[in-house]
Amino acid sequence: MIDLHFVRTPNGQKVSILLEELELPHRVIAYDMLKGEHLTPDFRRINPNCRLPAIVDHEPAGGGEPLALGESGAILIYLAEKAGRLIPADPRRRAQCLQWLMWQMSGLGPMHGQAHHFVRYCTEPPPYARERYMNEARRLLQVLDNRLGEAEYLAEEYSIADIACWPWVRAARAIEIELAEYPNARRWYKQVDARPAVKKGGELKVSDASLAGRPRLTPEQWSNLFGANMLGAVSSRAEAGTGSTG
Repeated sequence: MIDLHFVRTPNGQKVSILLEELELPHRVIAYDMLKGEHLTPDFRRINPNCRLPAIVDHEPAGGGEPLALGESGAILIYLAEKAGRLIPADPRRRAQCLQWLMWQMSGLGPMHGQAHHFVRYCTEPPPYARERYMNEARRLLQVLDNRLGEAEYLAEEYSIADIACWPWVRAARAIEIELAEYPNARRWYKQVDARPAVKKGGELKVSDASLAGRPRLTPEQWSNLFGANMLGAVSSRAEAGTGSTG
């Protein structure tokens, strides 16, 4: 059994989709990030970075004690290798898969994440920051579109690279980017969207709905997501359980 510590964000949906694709037994443990449920000492022992998603595999590959993992890209690789599926066996395609997975982890996710922050969360976004990250969000979608004009899937066959990118592409509509501008990505998006496991894993509605749209956060909620409470969660006081995490 695998515990999925989950919030309904693109990074969380990567893992929920893959678990459905691989048909691995799992249970979803939902968190409300606005309440700071990811900032507790107990969760820090699962993921020292206090970020979601994370997993605990109670029957890990290779045996032994339960394995806790954070970082969605590492989780995707681990689960695909454990199941022997959705990570190509062919060396060339495997290299392509890992290349595009790393591209998502280092580029598409972080840059779109910053665009979401300044478009959706920041009440008075600096014009430079908004323009900077929206330009980069569009540039990266064009990179994706170019690749998908060459191949049906990112690694030529459907893989964890596609699963990693798909939720972030879906979320582009929240920052007012239309996929009609990227016809190859739009074709790929619809193809992935039609998969039953993607529909099931991508639509888990178990987290705070106020993370959708353009949230108006209280000072405490802001601190839990972006401020002092988030910073304090990784302090030695939080680990010892002697100080407040909220």
